[in-house]
Amino acid sequence: MKGFSLNQATTKYWSLDELVSGCVSVGVSAVGLWREEVTAFGTEKAASLVRDQGLTVSSLCRGGFFHDENWYDENRRAIEQAANLGTDTLVLVSGGLPGSSRDLDSARRHVGDAIGALVPDALAAGVRLAIEPLHPMFCSDRCVVSTLDQALHLASPYPASAVGVVIDTYHLWWDDTVWDGIARAGAEGRIAAFQLADWITPLPSGVLLGRGLPGTGAIDMKRFASAVRETGFDGFVEVEVFHEEVWSRPGASVLAEAIAGYEAAVA
Repeated sequence: MKGFSLNQATTKYWSLDELVSGCVSVGVSAVGLWREEVTAFGTEKAASLVRDQGLTVSSLCRGGFFHDENWYDENRRAIEQAANLGTDTLVLVSGGLPGSSRDLDSARRHVGDAIGALVPDALAAGVRLAIEPLHPMFCSDRCVVSTLDQALHLASPYPASAVGVVIDTYHLWWDDTVWDGIARAGAEGRIAAFQLADWITPLPSGVLLGRGLPGTGAIDMKRFASAVRETGFDGFVEVEVFHEEVWSRPGASVLAEAIAGYEAAVA
């Protein structure tokens, strides 16, 4: 399945063994992994499993959360884990406001400084730090980086080989400046990852779990895919969905629908 990657979050209740075997059985050649699941499974064991089955790890999620006190050591571990898994992309979710702070400008400056501190480690490991902007509703607690333009601004002081950005349809579809941002990101060589998830209306009570499989919601997936491809990006396209209803279904069924949604968007 050329160009498609299944992000582990989409089939949350599949074990890593099931994820790998399910992908291999239908010709999917890449997976996006999450640190918690990989750590529980065992990093070296996970690396051997995907390598022996001929899979590429398209990304590892997540680093970041720079409002935590131990952000530096934890992100260095994340970089090392990504390198051990053989992926060159570590997705960064910046984290929200620290404590009771309301100083959003300071929080964003800290994210930029933190990324700069990690650049030497990333370059040494051959891992690119991929800044993911999240929808503004997550700004206070999960991610003070809300737009692609903000992500590109934070990345700009550093080499594109060390710091890139993530384009996630779910988080960016609302922004009418995103098309210029995608073109800029492509021109600067900073598109590190491209992820598909749809916007479901109405959102569930837990908005974090409101992502739908591509083609089930309000987002013009084809426009995003065309804009990203026009930049020359030829990397894997991950389907990354968080939704209890999706998670409750058999993994093979979800994978089949994810592939169909990908093909409809990218074809």
